[in-house]
Amino acid sequence: MSDKSYLDWPFLEPHHAALEAALETWAAGHLDDAAGHADDNHAPGDHAGVDAACRRLVRLLGEGGWLRHAVAGTAHGGHVDTIDTRALCIIRETLARHDGLADFAFAMQGLGAGAISLHGNEDQRRRYLPRVAAGAAIAAFALSEPQAGSDVAAMQCAASRDGDDYVLDGEKTWISNGGIADFYVVFARTGEQPGARGISAFIVDADAPGLEIAERIAVIAPHPLARLRFRQCRIPAAQRIGVAGQGFKVAMSTLDVFRTSVAAAALGFARRALDAALAHATQRSMFGQMLSDFQLTQAKLADMATGIDAAALLTYRAAWQRDAGRTVTREAAMAKLTATETAQQVIDAALQLFGGMGVVSGQPVERLYREIRALRIYEGASEVQQLIIARELLRAAAAPNGGQS
Repeated sequence: MSDKSYLDWPFLEPHHAALEAALETWAAGHLDDAAGHADDNHAPGDHAGVDAACRRLVRLLGEGGWLRHAVAGTAHGGHVDTIDTRALCIIRETLARHDGLADFAFAMQGLGAGAISLHGNEDQRRRYLPRVAAGAAIAAFALSEPQAGSDVAAMQCAASRDGDDYVLDGEKTWISNGGIADFYVVFARTGEQPGARGISAFIVDADAPGLEIAERIAVIAPHPLARLRFRQCRIPAAQRIGVAGQGFKVAMSTLDVFRTSVAAAALGFARRALDAALAHATQRSMFGQMLSDFQLTQAKLADMATGIDAAALLTYRAAWQRDAGRTVTREAAMAKLTATETAQQVIDAALQLFGGMGVVSGQPVERLYREIRALRIYEGASEVQQLIIARELLRAAAAPNGGQS
């Protein structure tokens, strides 16, 4: 059983502990990570299995009411009117501990619909958010391009105004839920100003003429992933989210909400790895004693537990600050950087304790090893988080009184 003492920390409220308990019970009855989903039961590059598994999980999460936490507005299917970042983190940590693909399915519903929750108009919210919350529509967030990942200002996908429409041309890649999404929130250059100030956000339905799935992408921990191509893809101007030229702000504000939850998912993976390591170390006999009796094993377990708690403190601090209405750019970056890097180390240590069994395909620690690797890259690689943290530190240092009020 994972350590849940964090639920008593002052960053959280009683209803967060109740949420975790309810989800824990639901997950135990509905999620079967032991089956391994499509990554163990289908050949690499066979997307049908993982697509079907992801669709099933979105439906289950919707039926269970958990996707209501991923959208804002009770009038549009949301659990509350403003997204509760701490609830997002608790849900992602719990789901990740049980089933990595379930965490992915939940996260992408939130990220894919996040721009609509935060910046969409009433009509857009009414048409899309209730379906996302119910698990009846799958959402996707299309920001990255072949030459514009972390460097969003290098975006080349363009949207030109043509009367009451916009016409999109270009490509997006590394798009989670690509190929199974019912709609995509797409960021494209509209040219109001150079660089990041000339980007706008649009909702593009999957069946829009001119949108095609150019390539399905297979990765080490299979998720639905694709490269999109837009060829004279015409959409109504009413599908633009927010003000023209403000798409970069739309993207960053959306990522600010969900970046902290990436840290929480990493915590879920790390806690499961520690649980597995503890169980194995106390059951494995070596040289006349248990593996857990060796001081080297004890030192490794101590480092794993300490790293997890340190990452959890940063994660729930950032989530609490955002829910309190404070700017969390630096804190969210610290949380994501620390939690994902720490989880990689914890899972690697757990795999090492398992020895040869740790690298057997389909074993829990082997799957965790593949699952965690992507978290150090998406929604801002670790190196980008370091740049963000340093930039915020230097900005504060240059401010009057060192940034102190």
